[in-house]
Amino acid sequence: MNKAEIAIVGAGMSGLVAACTLQRMGFRPRVYEKSAALGEVGAGLTLAPNATHALQFAGLTDALAMHGMSPGRAGVRHWRTGKLMISLERGDQLLEQFGARYYQIHRADLHAALAAKVLANDSAAIHLDCEFTAMRQDGSRVEAQFANGERVTADVLIGADGVRSGVRAALFGQDQPRFTGYIAFRGLVPCDALPTGIIEPPSCLSTGPDRSFTRYLIRGGRVVNYVALAQRDGWQEEGWSIPATVDEVLREYHGWYDDVATIVRATPVGSLFKWAVCDRATLPAWTQGRVTLMGDAAHAMLPFLGSGAAIAIEDAVILARCLECSESIDAALQRYFLARHERTAWVAQKSREAARNYHSGRSEHYQRDKHITAESLGIWAYNPATVSI
Repeated sequence: MNKAEIAIVGAGMSGLVAACTLQRMGFRPRVYEKSAALGEVGAGLTLAPNATHALQFAGLTDALAMHGMSPGRAGVRHWRTGKLMISLERGDQLLEQFGARYYQIHRADLHAALAAKVLANDSAAIHLDCEFTAMRQDGSRVEAQFANGERVTADVLIGADGVRSGVRAALFGQDQPRFTGYIAFRGLVPCDALPTGIIEPPSCLSTGPDRSFTRYLIRGGRVVNYVALAQRDGWQEEGWSIPATVDEVLREYHGWYDDVATIVRATPVGSLFKWAVCDRATLPAWTQGRVTLMGDAAHAMLPFLGSGAAIAIEDAVILARCLECSESIDAALQRYFLARHERTAWVAQKSREAARNYHSGRSEHYQRDKHITAESLGIWAYNPATVSI
């Protein structure tokens, strides 16, 4: 099986993790990315122990230690008073409990480390300016076509091309993601632009009626990443990286405790963006013949449990393991789907429920035993490197 030709559409997190892992197993995957240059948006990312296990299995242990930040504590604050209602231990406690650390990292740093690892293993592995347009398969081979005229044949094609996946559309027809009524703002703020002690604990979620505000440290504690999620009727703008203004966010969070406004006001020009939070119905299947999907292309996740990237990274490692240990491509893709469908559908549903919990404004949801998290749901206990497949 390690001589199988594997084509991956999309050089995002899941596509590159899959490529890294497959390379370690002796495969020579090829990754096709529509962008003309590799790069990721300037935003933070949380990596819970389940994602850390996967990335370490893919060979990123040193990169996580170099670029990641493992906070000692986290917490939940009241939207109006700023009172710390829930305190959560992180750091060594999670390492002891799950066997892997919880990291906060700049998405661009992790993406660059992944791309460097893939190219160090095989300098011809990543092909840029390859926008997927169509595919056809005959039962044993798949041909992918790209807008630049290139055609590629492989034994298996993996669609890792995000929530508006072209591979998904080619398999199951066009559908439109459903606007959930939530908009998200993300900003990056230099810590030296903020009053001393304001970022305490190092990772914090603030929840209130129809709003939540999450902020955490990245890049060795030099930068604060924040994500502000607000409910809004209607949405007319396309894209997930639309420039936003400080005044716009301040209006959304009028009446919240002062630290929120202080952080938002310190956002440098050009460091604040917004996007519509969209959802998709769960697919009953995401494999057809020699083509399969992973990450957002297969199962878009709402951001309220902070698990979207982690689940996509899990997919990548599980799919690689299935391809390594199965006797045929068909058996590998079937094993992959059976290993992932129930878990991903369940996490997607729990993310929807968490949205209602976080934005309810109900005081009982500010109690530790009523606060829904990926940790309390047991999501972090999953190890994609060792789980039975």
